[in-house]
Amino acid sequence: MAETEIRVGGRTVALTRPDKVLFPDDGITKADLARYHAAVAERMLPHLRGRPLMMERYPDGIGKRPLMQKNAPDYFPDWIRRAEVAKVGGTVEHPVADNAATLVYLANQAAVTLHRWLSKADKPDHPDRLVFDLDPSGDDFPAVRDAALALRRLLGELRLDSTVMTTGSRGLHVIVALDRRADFDTVRAFAHDTAEVLAARHPDALTTAPRKDARGGRLYLDVQRNAYAQTAVAPYSVRARPGAPVAAPVTWAEVEEPGLSAGKWTVTSVLERLDDDPWADAPSRGQGLGAARRRLDALRDAGA
Repeated sequence: MAETEIRVGGRTVALTRPDKVLFPDDGITKADLARYHAAVAERMLPHLRGRPLMMERYPDGIGKRPLMQKNAPDYFPDWIRRAEVAKVGGTVEHPVADNAATLVYLANQAAVTLHRWLSKADKPDHPDRLVFDLDPSGDDFPAVRDAALALRRLLGELRLDSTVMTTGSRGLHVIVALDRRADFDTVRAFAHDTAEVLAARHPDALTTAPRKDARGGRLYLDVQRNAYAQTAVAPYSVRARPGAPVAAPVTWAEVEEPGLSAGKWTVTSVLERLDDDPWADAPSRGQGLGAARRRLDALRDAGA
């Protein structure tokens, strides 16, 4: 019998049905997910604090249809922070994971995957993250690696630092930290134009066509997440796939290694990486897009 409560972050979180199996092929239970959230909290929380979350819940296990839940219900305990943000026709209160106990509580809700906003609740219209989602047309992960490295080189020409993470699903996310001066429309337009330049440099391999039938087997450079109320999978979050792979931050050197895959790390193996943060050398301050936009426009004008 699994434990019925977990002590973490100065709080005791009760678990209901801790032996409920969420991953049938692997025997991973709700209690296992809660323990995982407690173990990765120190690494995960810096990427979640202050951000509205969307919960991908699997109360009947990952073989069933998920509940994509944005709101924090009234039965959530008072110590879980809420963020009230605007939506069409009103507002919605999202949960915010500011502490380890909240992560454990969300695991108890069978929230297998946590998706974070790219902005924080105090300034929801101004993102502090820009995300390029590199999504292969099939299972061609080497093409994803090549695209990520090419994108990093282009961002370097624009003098923007970037980080990269596996999605735990099929691809990679390349992330640029922003200073929150630009609104979502400005950021999305910049991301789109950057993707267009990259696709023009590699027309046989990359595309910005959102329709699958227009891609011709090329890798899709997806920038659609860069919009108000859109989300991206949170670093260290678990994916609802056999083996329980996780979205794992990686170094650019690891992207160059042929053995990398989108689901290389799982709830078990990623724990071995917690002592060394792959993003430890990433700039701590967000970057502005003004000068980068001028450099990008110069490249576009030059046809480069």
